[in-house]
Amino acid sequence: MLGMKTLLLMKEIYMEAFKALENFFLRKFFKIFAWFSFIMFLVVVYAFVFRLVTGYPFD
Repeated sequence: MLGMKTLLLMKEIYMEAFKALENFFLRKFFKIFAWFSFIMFLVVVYAFVFRLVTGYPFD
């Protein structure tokens, strides 16, 4: 009886630890991805405006 309680408690602690870790990594990943996407969008806007200003023919 005591061994089963201990086993269930260890399982619960293990699951909670990985749940918190997963949230931490997902939040960091999406934050980095959002900044990367924003920077890439700015590069595209810069390239488009540069082409407009320099008179690039859009055929």
